Amino acid sequence: MAQKHSDPNSKLIAENRQARYHYAVEDTLEAGIMLHGSEVKSLRIGGTNIAESYASVENGELWLINGYIAPYKQAKTFGHEERRKRKLLVSKRELSRLWNATAREGMTIVPLKMYFNERGMAKLLIGVAKGKKQADKRATEAKRDWDRQKQRLLKQSHH
Repeated sequence: MAQKHSDPNSKLIAENRQARYHYAVEDTLEAGIMLHGSEVKSLRIGGTNIAESYASVENGELWLINGYIAPYKQAKTFGHEERRKRKLLVSKRELSRLWNATAREGMTIVPLKMYFNERGMAKLLIGVAKGKKQADKRATEAKRDWDRQKQRLLKQSHH
């Protein structure tokens, strides 16, 4: 999904950069997030972390679990719990697809990016993923190292 960088409203808030290392992402999906006002304001100033979070289907609803949104200092009385469960909004069809994927062996719903879209709505890009084994992680590292090495060699040969 290409984001328009010229749009002042669309803005990347948080990225789970470890996700693609720990998981093989097979499919991605955009979900809305139900937030309190103080959470939205906190996101605007960039106080969030989705690295240790995950999503799960419970009682026919999709939830973001353990996503951290920093407390918003100006919201004195109506603050929010930093790591509360937050409901994710997807269509019924997408929800059943996610439920089937997690009911099958080893699929996990991993939050990849949190951002504001063009309309200024907070969105979460989630991936349906399979956990990588240690050997797969090593293969990912080896490929990354080789790609780096290749770039270095190409740079040297051009000078």
